[in-house]
Amino acid sequence: MISKNKVKALRQLESKKHRRETGLFVAEGPKVVGDLLAVGRARTIVATMPWHDAHPQVEADEVIVVDDDTLRRVSFLQHPQQVLATFPLPDHSETVEESVEHIRRGLCLALDGVQDPGNVGTIIRIADWFGIEHIYCSGDTADAYSPKVVQATMGSIARVRIAYVDLPHLITQLPPETPVYGTLLDGTDLYASDIFPNGLLVMGNEGNGISAPVEALVTHRLLIPPFPAGRATADSLNVAIATAICCSEFRRRQRHL
Repeated sequence: MISKNKVKALRQLESKKHRRETGLFVAEGPKVVGDLLAVGRARTIVATMPWHDAHPQVEADEVIVVDDDTLRRVSFLQHPQQVLATFPLPDHSETVEESVEHIRRGLCLALDGVQDPGNVGTIIRIADWFGIEHIYCSGDTADAYSPKVVQATMGSIARVRIAYVDLPHLITQLPPETPVYGTLLDGTDLYASDIFPNGLLVMGNEGNGISAPVEALVTHRLLIPPFPAGRATADSLNVAIATAICCSEFRRRQRHL
């Protein structure tokens, strides 16, 4: 059984305020919960009997077995997937010096006002696929630990470090030779540009692109060209798709260095 107070407490974790107050976030489904359990202990697990029986040694402070109808009352998904769990919010805080070193040594992502939870979650998943371990987000980027973002990561939230920072300040602290890439409509063809295996790749807001303060600090302006050039086409690409294209080209070049 699960109490009404427990259901209420779990449902309140949809709110960023309550996530901060409790220090917890929600994950759902065997894949996402399983990936998070591989790196840490759950606080509470609410699961159906088939999932519970398949995971007798699960690491959690509290395990509550429920039927499908009860799980539907707790779940944030239209179609619940056997298990919901809460985990402590990770502490991904780091000094500016540490962030600068990560960017100086390898490729990192920056999200500048990316507000759609599905896009943020998909970008975290893309970063995981391409071995990008650090994402730096502006304050107006969607919260990476909201239920919608966590679900969209499909477990990659367990392996990618996300920090919310003052992006212009962080960029100004980078050594002058550290590249800062941005996708812009007046940029140079991505496939003909000089790109390197380190630096910061900035992806902007879905409607407005990269903000003016950050754009002023971009050192390598990139364009994903339409094909064939010169024909009428869509105004822009979805930001998550654009991120995937850029990351793929960066890694392709790196393989040939």
